[in-house]
Order: sequence, then structure tokens, then C-alpha cells
Amino acid sequence: MRTFNKILIANRGEIAVRIIRAAQQMGIQTVALFSKADSDAFHVRLADESYYLEGESIAETYLNVDKIIEIAQKSGSDAIHPGYGFLSENPKLVAACGNHQITFIGPNTRAIQLMGNKVESRNFVAQLGIPMTKGATGSLAELKKAASNIPLPILVKAAAGGGGKGMRIVHDLNDLDQIIESTSREALSYFGDSEVFIEQFIEDPRHIEIQVLGDKYGHVIHLYERECSIQRRYQKIIEESPSPTLNQEVRNAMGAAAVQIAKAIDYDSAGTLEFLVDKNLNFYFLEMNTRIQVEHPVTEMVTGVDLVMEQILIAAGNPLRLQQSQLKQSGHAIEARIYAEEPENNFRPAPGDITYYKEPFNQHIRIDSAIDSPTTIHSFYDPMISKLIAFGDRREIAIERLAQALNQYIIHGIKHNIPYLLELIHTKEFIENKISTKFCELNNDYIFKAIENRKKTLDLHQVIGGYVIYDIEFNRLGNKSSVWNQIGYWRNAPLFHVLVDNQKFEVQILSKTNTNYHLQIDGNSYCGQAKELSEHFIRIDLNAHGIKMYLSDAKELGTRLSYHGETYTLKRDDLLYLTDFFDASSDQAISDQIKSPMPGKLIKIDISEGDFVKKGERLLIVEAMKMENNILMPRDGIIKEIKAKIGEMVNSTSPLVIIEEEIQTT
Repeated sequence: MRTFNKILIANRGEIAVRIIRAAQQMGIQTVALFSKADSDAFHVRLADESYYLEGESIAETYLNVDKIIEIAQKSGSDAIHPGYGFLSENPKLVAACGNHQITFIGPNTRAIQLMGNKVESRNFVAQLGIPMTKGATGSLAELKKAASNIPLPILVKAAAGGGGKGMRIVHDLNDLDQIIESTSREALSYFGDSEVFIEQFIEDPRHIEIQVLGDKYGHVIHLYERECSIQRRYQKIIEESPSPTLNQEVRNAMGAAAVQIAKAIDYDSAGTLEFLVDKNLNFYFLEMNTRIQVEHPVTEMVTGVDLVMEQILIAAGNPLRLQQSQLKQSGHAIEARIYAEEPENNFRPAPGDITYYKEPFNQHIRIDSAIDSPTTIHSFYDPMISKLIAFGDRREIAIERLAQALNQYIIHGIKHNIPYLLELIHTKEFIENKISTKFCELNNDYIFKAIENRKKTLDLHQVIGGYVIYDIEFNRLGNKSSVWNQIGYWRNAPLFHVLVDNQKFEVQILSKTNTNYHLQIDGNSYCGQAKELSEHFIRIDLNAHGIKMYLSDAKELGTRLSYHGETYTLKRDDLLYLTDFFDASSDQAISDQIKSPMPGKLIKIDISEGDFVKKGERLLIVEAMKMENNILMPRDGIIKEIKAKIGEMVNSTSPLVIIEEEIQTT
């Protein structure tokens, strides 16, 4: 069996980790690439070798074909795996590999180019007799004329689009001109190609995709389907296999159509054919992704086939090891994408520092993660942290195992979508498979309300009891600088307040013997005992009720605590503990660097260098997700340097303004 000696992974994040692990299982050496921001990333530490990509922007680093080829040659790599995104469907990289005798682990150039343009791919597939929605291409005048023969609503779509970008829906033909123009502008901005086309928009469709594998000898197989209907902003967040929607007849027909298309373009790698399915189970060709997909793990779990490994073997020149008759679906797998984002804020990305990270562990789950420890989620990369996949004999079992794992997934320091995912998979509509690509849009209000209600049902007295016992026990045993450790209790039955997400509770320690506590919380009596304790974990009995909690230091904010899938910020207000919250080394209030709280566009600057500005006065306005955010002066001071310009895209890690203290003269 032919293979490679060394593979360079032209990507980052969880897909780079996934490819490295597959290669290592095959005994293949791996080479990682990294930008300055990724210098200590998980994929870099996991690879056998790593090389720095000089530059600041993505275009200078992970999209720089010349640099990548140069590193491949320098490292002695005989193959390049592009993962997904970035250069995975870029003919320029394929051509460069060919010119330097390096194998591209992906399909042939013709397949990439043909399927990469939505207009050309539709025209090609139409000739094969595969069902697709009515559509049209051409000039603005031609599109307007064709639109009258296409049933409303109409979808205007970028020809070179993908990832949910460059798509708008027309419900009234009077809006067609304006929507075509705005979509064309967005297409040029995102893809460098302003061409758009129009097609019939299927109301409340299912998004079903078929996984295929093809080799260089004309053999193509499908590995059945994935249901990808749960999407937000046209991007998938829940995927599962088998689809709970299809019957076997439709499943077989879609698989056959996918194989027919792949064979027609001589497809020779792992790829995915995407379809829309209407309420009558009619299916329509949508597009083909000529790469490994984000959601490939669910297919792997139900078929037992390692798609990345097969992709590598195909690229090395081996024939397919599997025949269609050998493949079947066993059990049910469901994947949830974990994002650093704010679902309640139109799913705005929420980059920042993860201060504590703990993945769940269970024989029935799998985690494909970009990280393995606390790290920074950068604003200029995709905010996906990981993919959590659960398996069960039946769909309901897989859903329950996914819920258990989400409850045990601990991420502190940034906002994320885990509470949203938990409520989503517990909705009646999802459980009963009453879903479509509009599911999130239709159910968001209910989900957000359910998140609120769920948090309200949790007993905050239990949260406080666990926090207080942890705070004393861990500081007493593990923090030598703690006032508790130095002088102990300075009065009997100390009384103080605990703030839980700024809600105040009165707490009194009535007695303490070894690890046994008698607490009073807002007048209610609790007997507690510390059963197990570590730096980030405590297990206690509180009034004979067993409780497990995960905690981490949030510096001046207090302590973050995770309990039953929810995360709280707690802080004591008594003088004995206040010293723990004056470590303001990372507090912008005393820093000389002013940063944006989120990625966005700088649209206004209210100050000039040399100005004296008082605390609370506005410095800048950053526009993010169509919202204007005022950046205020954290303290009195002088503007030393303005490091950004109006119109620039800014992130939350780079300083916008440098300030200095006012110099006092006598």
C-alpha cells in the first residue's frame, strides 16, 4: 500500500489536529504551520515539526501559497493536506503542488474549478438529469426577466459563494434590483467575484448532504447522508447521521445521484454533495464541496470509516479499499459545534481568553478540538472551538448523551454557545424532528427564554454553599498568600455577602469543624461537607445533597463557577477576601492600552494625541454586527498615541489607543 513520508498541513485549529492524528496513526510524519497568534497552538505542539508563517494577515500566512510551498520543500514534505476552508478548494495551490512534485491531498483541478462556481456546477449537473430548483444566470436585465418565471420566494446567491455568505431572499419582485446589487457587492468583497445567480427558494427545506469517496481509477462510493438543517446565519451548528427525515427509498436515490455526479467529474478524494429536501421528500442539487467537511465525524461514527485516512490513501494512489455493498449505517451520531459567540446577540463572535477549559469524557462521545488547555480565541479566525459528537443505538440516546456531555463541558473566560445548544436539543420540535433550515430563526425566542428559565430553576444557595466551602478550603490548603491561610478566622460566625452575577446574598458561617460546615444563607440553614477538592473542582454534600462544581479564578471579577451546565461569577465582599481582587494587572482601568471589547470597524475617533481626557469620556466608536459601541476613557489621562484609523477593522487583542498619566508639576 502506497503512502507518504511526510505531510504538511496547510491549516490550523481542530482540522489540523484531526489530520495530524490520522497521519500519526498511519506512521506518517507531520509538519504544522503557524502564525504569530498560533505559536503555542495545539496543532503546533502535536505535529512532529512546525514552521512559522511570517506576516500579520491571513493573506500573508495561511493563504500564502508561495510560503507554504517553500516550507513544504524545506521540510521535505511529499504531500500537503489543506483541511477545509483557507486553500482547500484553491486551484492555485493544486497547480503549485504539481509544479513542485508535491502531492495535493484533495481532488483534481477540474473538479475543484467546476464545482467551485455555483453557476457552472448547476449547468453541469442539470445535464446529468439530477433534480434542481429553477434558476437563472446572466446580466441584471436577464435575471429580472427570468425571475418572472421562477416561483417566489427567490434566492439571490453569489456564484463563488459558500459558508452562508452572499445569499439573500427576495419575497417581492420589486426588491429584486436592490437585492441583486447588494448581494453582488458582498460577493465581490468576500470572494473577489461579483457574479450572482437566482434560483427558486424552497420554503422550510431540509439540508441533507451525501458523503462520497472517489479514487483515481474511476471508483466512487457514497457513505450515506448527514442531516444539517439546524443552522444559524446559514451556517450549520448541529449535524446528525442518519437523517431522521429520509426514508430508505429517498436515501438510496440521493446516494445514487451523488455518485453519478462524482463519477461525471472523475472525482478522486473525499467530497460532499449537498441537497435541499422539501416537505414531500423531493430533493434538489445545491452544490458540491470538494474537500473534507467540518461535520465528517458523524459519518465516521455511523460507518466506521476514517475519512481522513482514506483521503490520504487515495491521494497516495491507492484504489478504494471499500465497495458500496460493504457500507452500512449503524446507530446514530449527532454533532454540536462549540463556538465562542453570543447567541443572544445575533451569534456575534466572542473572542477572548479562555481561563479554564475542561472537556467531557465518555466512551460514547468524541471531541475534535482546536485546543487542549486555556488559550486565546483570536478575533481574526473562525470562532469555532471544537466539535462534540455523541453516539447511541438510537437518535434519542445520542441526543441524551450529547446533552450530558454539554453539561460537563466547562469553558470559563469567554461567552460560548453551550447553553444555547443544550436548550435547542431539548426543544420538542427538535426531538420530534419538526425542523428545517429556519429552525433557529423560528425558535430563538423560545430557546433564549428557556435558557433564562433554566438558570432561574437552579438553587443559588447550593451554588453559594459550594463556592464558600471551596473558597475557604482551597485557599486554606493551596493558597499561601491568602489572608485565611495567614491569620484564619478573626471572629466567630463571620458574616459577609456573596454576589452571584451581581445578585447579593447574606452568608454566615455558624460553625466549622475540619471540613464540616454549618452555613446560613439568607436565613436558611445548610450543613455542608467537603468530600473532594482540587484546584478547579469541589464535590460536597450540602444538606445530604451531592453537588459537583468546577471553579476558576476570574481575577478582579471574583470566581467563575460551573454547575449543571450554567456558569456564574461569584465574589465575596468581606474585607478578609477583598485583597484577592485587587490584582489589577490585567485591568484596563490601570492599563495604558485601550482595546475594543469586540472585533469590528472603527467608525469615529473623538480624541487627538496629546489631549487630556477625563474618566468616562468617549474616545472611539466601533461598529460591530450593525451596532455602535462607545469606547470610554477608563481613568483620567493623556492620549499618548492613537494606533488605529477610521475605517480600519479592529480586534479585541490589539491596542487602539495608548494613554499615560497626567504629569503633575509643581
